[in-house]
Amino acid sequence: MRQASTIIQIETRRPGLVEFTERVTGWVAAQGMAEGLLTVFCRHTSASLVIQENAAPAVRRDMEAYFDRIAPQGPLYEHDDEGPDDMPAHLKTALIGVQLSIPLIDGALALGTWQGIYLFEHRSRPHRRSIALHLIGA
Repeated sequence: MRQASTIIQIETRRPGLVEFTERVTGWVAAQGMAEGLLTVFCRHTSASLVIQENAAPAVRRDMEAYFDRIAPQGPLYEHDDEGPDDMPAHLKTALIGVQLSIPLIDGALALGTWQGIYLFEHRSRPHRRSIALHLIGA
């Protein structure tokens, strides 16, 4: 049994989904393991992680619009220390989550044909997000 871990940085410019599948699959391949489990963990409370459709851009736009409807900006919240997008960002993160687990089978992540790994940025201003990767396997 082996383990490997790293931290990757993702630069965001605006709210929305940022795909980083290739960075993850490249790192996993470099570890040389055949079977195992990858944990992907976002180290923030105002951005989240999701596995989602990676072919049709309309899916990403619809997801962004949906979460803006269920956690809108405005004077609805007590917490607004960093601006009107602050509390909605925390709510979206709580709903979507910050951790993914992906099986490694025959040396490849067991993602479906149209699945991609995304950081979902919920804040309006640019950010540098830290994502921890941990692979355990053989």
